[in-house]
Amino acid sequence: METNHFQSLNEYVYVIQQSIGATAAATYIIQNDVVVNEWYSGTHEASDASRLVDEKTQFNVASIRKTYLALAVSLLIEQGKIGSVDDEIGQYLNDYKDAARGVTLRDLLTHTHGLIEENGKIAREFPAGYGWAYRNTGIGMLFQIVRHISGQNLSSFMASHVFNQYGLKETGWRTKAAEQLLYNYYDDEDTWVGPNDSDAGDQSNLFVSARDLAMWGHMHLKNGNVNGKQLLPQTVFARATTLHTPLTVPSHLPRNGFIWWLQSDTPLNQIGEHLPSDAYQVLGITGCACLVIPSCDAVVVRMYNQLQDSSGYDYLYDIRKFGNMAYDLLRSYGGAR
Repeated sequence: METNHFQSLNEYVYVIQQSIGATAAATYIIQNDVVVNEWYSGTHEASDASRLVDEKTQFNVASIRKTYLALAVSLLIEQGKIGSVDDEIGQYLNDYKDAARGVTLRDLLTHTHGLIEENGKIAREFPAGYGWAYRNTGIGMLFQIVRHISGQNLSSFMASHVFNQYGLKETGWRTKAAEQLLYNYYDDEDTWVGPNDSDAGDQSNLFVSARDLAMWGHMHLKNGNVNGKQLLPQTVFARATTLHTPLTVPSHLPRNGFIWWLQSDTPLNQIGEHLPSDAYQVLGITGCACLVIPSCDAVVVRMYNQLQDSSGYDYLYDIRKFGNMAYDLLRSYGGAR
């Protein structure tokens, strides 16, 4: 559905779609357990004759995938297979006992580990827990930990423990082209997954429909209780969206839960200044975003298939403005608690 109330937000998303060269866009908003805005724009490829974007379209969500990894870690903690977020990673991955000595799961989950890979070796940018840097080195280690502890790769673990229970049928790591999969438009070429992509869940080939991504946010908003059913313990979701950044990290740097960005007053923050302190969000390089606002009992999703370097485009300004607009419209539509 689409209501005129959110027309200005959809129009803004369309303007940005044109400015960044994306062929496709979508918005999806749930408030008070009701879909209050559902909007689609564009085509799967650059050609006007290409398939139109619709509710079945699955976007490549890029780094949003990392929150799926985060939930797997939280579930392994719940199952008692991980003792604590303050366990050193060498306790689970023997290969890193020396190179990552003193680095904990908390550090990996909040981008405060200070590790970087150089010439095939692990080096340190800063002492763990005393800085912040968005690096995939820690993400790769978390994938290894999930596989080592669970005995399953991430995609299999999530399918068996989460996706099937919550009916996320339009979510998965894709390796073959299909009608519902949307291309990422980049430098006048249509691409979607590389030749080395696998279905293990350790690469950037997670595709999700707008409505499934909104359900992902809704699951977190409701701490796993969807349609009156508590399919996974509340603590699995609450843990993932609670502040876990070490207190030793300087206050001008971002704050994170398990991967999720939390509201904070920092220059790098992706969440708009209008939004309340309980808001949290995740963003991918393709332009897709999932914003959760508990004060409004709402989830806001934005989807693009953007990968090209658009001259003059300020992604931080854009994502903050998008969040601010969504929050202001939600407050006037369904109110805030």
